[in-house]
Amino acid sequence: MKTLQLAPPGATLSILCLGAHSDDIEIGAGATLLSMLERDICLDVHWCVLSGVGERKTEAAASAAEFLSGAENAKIEVMSFEDGLFPEQGSAIKSWFEDLKGRVDPDLILTHRGDDAHQDHRQVSRLTWNTFRDHCILEYEIPKWDGDMGQPNLYVPVSASALRRKVDLLLSHFGSQRSKQWFDAETFMGLARLRGLECRAPERYAEAFFGRKLVLI
Repeated sequence: MKTLQLAPPGATLSILCLGAHSDDIEIGAGATLLSMLERDICLDVHWCVLSGVGERKTEAAASAAEFLSGAENAKIEVMSFEDGLFPEQGSAIKSWFEDLKGRVDPDLILTHRGDDAHQDHRQVSRLTWNTFRDHCILEYEIPKWDGDMGQPNLYVPVSASALRRKVDLLLSHFGSQRSKQWFDAETFMGLARLRGLECRAPERYAEAFFGRKLVLI
């Protein structure tokens, strides 16, 4: 299996992370970001959570800050669009995306999977593609009770230490989610082990993404 390197150690990589809810980016791509930092890639990250109010806003900001503590630069935005109603707020969210496009020009965008079962996730993915037409976009996956896991086509092997840190940070920061049956270490470790198996990850674990349109030059 041929591997490709997104950025070598010492290089700077600018990333726009988009999540509908306060824990989405961490669940979908947290270990990927932490592994990049372990490999001494200089990350310039713009981290955007579209729905976060009250406790969820506090959780989102604190979690993002700790995940990005080793980044070269980090900007965190937590918006207050209404959870569960993103399709009905499409015009306002699209306006926010257009404003964001004028402020960032990343090397890589991490966003939700286009056919995710959650309506908020799908809306964020749709508007990502609708707004950022000349960027490299990778879609991450979120495990949930809907049983909508797909067949990814891009894998990022992650270190065991990065994965453990991801899980520890998720469980420590998101107290509001601990009552959910699926939100536990076994879910996050199990999915990463499965994706690691699929790509023969050196340390057994990986996060997987969907690359719908990639241009190789």
